[in-house]
Amino acid sequence: MLIVAIAWIYVVALMSLTETSIVAGVMTFLGYCVLPLSILYYLTGSGRRKRAAQAKAARAAAASAPAAAGDDGTGTSP
Repeated sequence: MLIVAIAWIYVVALMSLTETSIVAGVMTFLGYCVLPLSILYYLTGSGRRKRAAQAKAARAAAASAPAAAGDDGTGTSP
């Protein structure tokens, strides 16, 4: 997937270089490269965000588990 994105950036960069003005080149690059690739990155990153949220919840649950069990964290019995 990354190689396709890099190739697309290359193609759009060449397209923007052939525009007649700098403003048109910048708009071409933003419209055909930055915006679509940012949307694509956001959509394909939903799995990463889900896994990160689950890992954070698991860490929070593991951190609160000894406190809920009455363990003081010293490893000794009262």
